[in-house]
Amino acid sequence: MAKIKMTTPLVEMDGDEMTRILWGWIKDKLILPHVDLKTDYYDLGLDHRNATDDQVTHEAAEAIKKYGVGVKCATITPNAARMDEYDLKEMWKSPNGTIRAALDGTVFRAPILVKGIAPYVANWEAPITVARHAYGDLYRNVELAVSGPATAKMVVQYDDGRTEEKDIFRFEGPGIVQGMHNLDASIESFARACMTYALDTKQDLWFSTKDTISKVYDHRFKDIFAEVYEKDYKAAFDQAGLEYFYTLIDDAVARVVRSRGGFIWACKNYDGDVMSDLVATAFGSLAMMTSVLVSPQGYYEYEAAHGTVQRHYYKHLQGEETSTNSVATIFAWSGALRKRGELDGNSDLQAFANRLEQATLSTIEAGEMTGDLVLLSTLAKKQKLSSEAFLDAIAGRL
Repeated sequence: MAKIKMTTPLVEMDGDEMTRILWGWIKDKLILPHVDLKTDYYDLGLDHRNATDDQVTHEAAEAIKKYGVGVKCATITPNAARMDEYDLKEMWKSPNGTIRAALDGTVFRAPILVKGIAPYVANWEAPITVARHAYGDLYRNVELAVSGPATAKMVVQYDDGRTEEKDIFRFEGPGIVQGMHNLDASIESFARACMTYALDTKQDLWFSTKDTISKVYDHRFKDIFAEVYEKDYKAAFDQAGLEYFYTLIDDAVARVVRSRGGFIWACKNYDGDVMSDLVATAFGSLAMMTSVLVSPQGYYEYEAAHGTVQRHYYKHLQGEETSTNSVATIFAWSGALRKRGELDGNSDLQAFANRLEQATLSTIEAGEMTGDLVLLSTLAKKQKLSSEAFLDAIAGRL
């Protein structure tokens, strides 16, 4: 059989630890036998980021702007322990944060549903998609440790010479202080991305902040969403029979738990980071969740929503067998290949992506799965497979 041709490359971003091992196996077993794969490759493994002073991450972001579609392996965001382990020059920033800031996008995360894996929340019948704003807030903060008696101030100096100033806190002893920002243009892009995605997928849209406490910062998000909706989306939502709904973040959490699912939940950056993990785990597993960054300019970056599976990697290095769930990483590849096919008018590539996902789900539904899913599955007959054997089983069906 002739391999499926690609006319435009994907931006391929390799990663760290066990997910890096899975990355190579997925390509070798599931993609390369069927697709004449073209990628613009960037090694975002921590060693290479350190060697390039993290310049490789910025180059990868620019490549996504050039080619339009990227697929990313999970990567390490270093802490103090990683500084020693990898002999780092400095504590490099999260590659995800760097790429999201460059693309100014919205991250949409949705659980992958499969027969035999029931949500922990019994009334959830349909996926809940978490839309996470991917710019600013805590992820581009500035912070200081205060050593003693001091007054912390927030100062804005305008280019025309005006100055605005507010006292934050009077410290009588040691403490900490933090500053965050966001941009009206980015918030508007976030709103438009969520509303367009809701119309495309025919789902209601919920949005939540804490504007009763944050009367300027969070209230700005609420106001911009309302303005964009009323001006450009209300008529389309009404025609489609869809609802845009705003509520406070704590009320939203209670409503989500009581809901049947089947809607998009838009969250600010930190809220989306936390709630997407909560939703994924409550649906079954963090390794069973898709994640795509969509930018206002039409750039797409697909990735798994989980980390690098450090514990399994150390077992792998010692020659021990692991049973690591690779589904989210497989779906990152299938999502990127499908989008590449859509943008290039390549129906064969789109069909392959769909078959890759179906082969993956069919394998699990046939009772062949990794250890985490064995613990969750209600199937009568199920078999725990190693990381590599699971991919071999998918390859057979594919």
